[in-house]
Amino acid sequence: MSGAVESTRQVSPVADTETSPADASILLPPQHWAQIAEADDVDHVDTDSTIDSGNTSSTASIASSILEYRTIHGRTYHSEQGNAQYCEIEDCTREWTFGSNFADYIHSRWLMGSIKDWDAFFSESFRVCKPGGWVESHEASCSISSDDNTVEPHSAMGHWGKFFLEGSKKLGSSFTVVEDGTQRKAMEKAGFINIQEFDFRNPIGTWPEDPVERRMGAYTKYGLETDSEGFILFLAHALGWKRDEILVYIAHFRREIRSGKHHGYFAQKVVWGQKPGLAAE
Repeated sequence: MSGAVESTRQVSPVADTETSPADASILLPPQHWAQIAEADDVDHVDTDSTIDSGNTSSTASIASSILEYRTIHGRTYHSEQGNAQYCEIEDCTREWTFGSNFADYIHSRWLMGSIKDWDAFFSESFRVCKPGGWVESHEASCSISSDDNTVEPHSAMGHWGKFFLEGSKKLGSSFTVVEDGTQRKAMEKAGFINIQEFDFRNPIGTWPEDPVERRMGAYTKYGLETDSEGFILFLAHALGWKRDEILVYIAHFRREIRSGKHHGYFAQKVVWGQKPGLAAE
């Protein structure tokens, strides 16, 4: 899991992106992206000098043969779990191997789409957490929002989250953890107390005036530019898209985030709670 600098500016978790057309929430088919004319955004690239190019080679020394992975459209994904013990717990959706009242602090982040039963997840967290200990959950919306309507529902950026929302119907795991308030609800059900929340936005690009948000947005933009395919290929494949069709959509998506005209961001939510007990305050 990768961390990000958290801005102190609080925003509503989800911007209102609904429009009058009834199909605003529908994922447009591959043919749409092949037919629409190329936007002129491509000639106005938002270059980010704030990113150190040395970071791009930080994983260059990692051997490609560490593990054998399954391949979809040329990209690798995790294989089925074997018998080797790489970590005490590899799959947090299974019964945890830690004993009860074991940990003072349990941290999780960016598990949207990975957890089918959040109640069970936080119930297990409650069991393992010591009385007086804390659990912290950091999740993000998969949809790209904007406060000034520069990210329109029918744009490529506006469609980004729809791959996850439609894909979740196939996978049976929710990507709307932030929108549904799942973290707090599941924590309360598990028995945690003193629950608090912190909402913030993760910008895409260098459009924010705030220097912290601007730098955070530069890194986010870089990550999306360099591996847009890696983010959505698995879900798009599950929805029946061919690799060439995915790449056409991604070309439009990259063009938009490079333009600097679309002030998009991901809404994020951090929720933390305490296990009651003698040490609880």
